[in-house]
Amino acid sequence: MKNAEEPKELFDRGRRRRFRNRAFHRTQGTDFIGQIMSEEIFDRLSLVKRDFKNCLLMGQAAHSLAPALEDIQIETVAADAGFDSVAAIQGIQCDEDRLPFADHSFDLVLNVGALDSVNDLPGALALTRRILKPDGLLLASFIGAESFTTLKSLLMLAEGDVVAPHIHPQIDIRTVGDLVSRVGLTLPVIDSNSLDLHYREWDKLINDIRDMGGSNALNGVIRPLSRTVYERAKELFYGQADAEGKITEHIELIYLCGWAPHPDQPVPARRGSGQTSLKTVLNKPTTDS
Repeated sequence: MKNAEEPKELFDRGRRRRFRNRAFHRTQGTDFIGQIMSEEIFDRLSLVKRDFKNCLLMGQAAHSLAPALEDIQIETVAADAGFDSVAAIQGIQCDEDRLPFADHSFDLVLNVGALDSVNDLPGALALTRRILKPDGLLLASFIGAESFTTLKSLLMLAEGDVVAPHIHPQIDIRTVGDLVSRVGLTLPVIDSNSLDLHYREWDKLINDIRDMGGSNALNGVIRPLSRTVYERAKELFYGQADAEGKITEHIELIYLCGWAPHPDQPVPARRGSGQTSLKTVLNKPTTDS
């Protein structure tokens, strides 16, 4: 019996799985936004000067990242909320906030395109820290809150006075930074990249969102987008096109990096322990060479 005091989950887990299964069947795990995030994550990993032995790959990007990691002798385990994606790669179906792995199972976790629709994001980050070995690394990327502003505004205009969500809400970068520190991941680095994508076709924009599993997976009753509203939004889309027949959509990609604690990691100096004031440094006279 479910505890009546438990907070209602924001996302419907079954609906989220269906959307991720649909995305996999559409792209085989190679949607282009997911590939952008995967390539950036792999580039960042290549800058880390240490050897990793075993990695948990969360998200459908495992299909492109697993071969790249195996090429550099890192063993991988794939996991995703959708069943079909991991079935194709002999992985494990699980939600990020319900990881079934033992403590200290991996020295590397890569999570691409999934954390923005997790019910318990603090729990997911805490579990990730738990399954990481001491001094293990988490690298993750997902869609941020400053995304799809054009589409959202078009849908609001098309619906008029009765507005319903059709894309699940995303997380802002400040919240992510707070959560990473709160769960005890050390040496955190949070940053973002922006994509400005230019679309000629309304259907291509909608399909790109479906390809990444980005449809509305919120819990509760979902009010489908009516054909009238859909066609109205489509009309507005073409009406706002520039001279080249294109409309710009903005996508924010948030990246995070954090380490599982280890005694040998560098730590920031104690506040107030500095011997030289910033004012002294800034006022120091310069000399010409």
